[in-house]
Amino acid sequence: MDFTSLTIEETYTKKLEAHQITEPTAVQAQAIPEILKGTSLLFQSETGTGKTLAYLLPLLQNIEKQENPKKEVRIVIIAPTIELASQIKTQVQLVTESKTALLVGGAPIKRQIELLKEKPLVVIGGPARLLELFHLKKLKLDGAQALVLDEVDRLTAKEMISDTVELIKAMKKDIQLIAASATITKSTQKILQDTRIKQNGTTESDLKTLFLPPEDVLRKRITHYALFAETRDKIETLRKLIAAENPEKALIFTSKLDQVANITAKLKYHNIECSALTAKTEKTERKATIDRFRSGKIKILVTSDLVARGMDIPNITHVIQMDMPADDDFFIHRAGRTARMGKTGVNIVIGDAFEMRKYAAIEKKLKITVYPRMLYKGKLVDPNEVMETSSSQS
Repeated sequence: MDFTSLTIEETYTKKLEAHQITEPTAVQAQAIPEILKGTSLLFQSETGTGKTLAYLLPLLQNIEKQENPKKEVRIVIIAPTIELASQIKTQVQLVTESKTALLVGGAPIKRQIELLKEKPLVVIGGPARLLELFHLKKLKLDGAQALVLDEVDRLTAKEMISDTVELIKAMKKDIQLIAASATITKSTQKILQDTRIKQNGTTESDLKTLFLPPEDVLRKRITHYALFAETRDKIETLRKLIAAENPEKALIFTSKLDQVANITAKLKYHNIECSALTAKTEKTERKATIDRFRSGKIKILVTSDLVARGMDIPNITHVIQMDMPADDDFFIHRAGRTARMGKTGVNIVIGDAFEMRKYAAIEKKLKITVYPRMLYKGKLVDPNEVMETSSSQS
């Protein structure tokens, strides 16, 4: 199957081919025909399976061919993080030259108001900033024909749900609603269905659901290792691990915000080039850091769970988790930063005794296989092999 067989027009397929994208993924093959028909769709598919293009291609194809004399905003895309919003804009620009505005917090609102005066076809942003611009009457939503909620489970979480629901209600009743994520709870599903029923004044929701069977990326394409270390020894263990593995591109996660700078500083002290990224990093610096990591100018990025959601950075060979996240879904999103688009990768948890027990519980729950490892003579090895070698030598 190719994109032409999904009735995606040559205008878009040629641009995809220029980026070596020729075959649709499973989620694209199923979602594109539904969205082309104008269906409102809630779909779930694993990380790295191409969800963004699954909604962008059909929406752009449907809307760009229509007359738009008032040059109104036609597509509104809501994303929970600046990084994801920026990444979506990059994907839009990959397939179209239509004007696109990025409207996110942490950036001057006056500049964004000027961007809206340029009459963009697509706007992308966080719920709070989009809502602010709407209340200021700078973002007009009357002509919007499609609303996308990317990483919808995060957008319907406690800290964002009120803004997200208010934006949905600000749209016209017949807006095409698209929602997508790698993990969708029954709670998220009910929130969207109920909101849609109230919006349309009907007894049943018109929101169709599409839950793709897992491709078992976590099990089939990611190798999971457990590396024991007491809390006080974790950063030194990390340093030795980096020396042993020499990763092509590694993303290092910690749940503790204050540890990001600490880990980065200690790695740099040992002449390991790396950068840090947190929610407190200034917007322009965040973008520059991600661009350098994406291009390979820096090989190691230390971050909080900020970029675990939806970020698609190519060729990450190693994900290293310095702790176990409180939410199991965050483990999935963290690990899913590697082995994207058919590639393989390594996920390593550096943990103490408590975290190793938690890792074992997740291993059972997610039906993955976790291999214990230790650092021995500058290499990451199976402890059993070390024991066998020591026994034979003695």
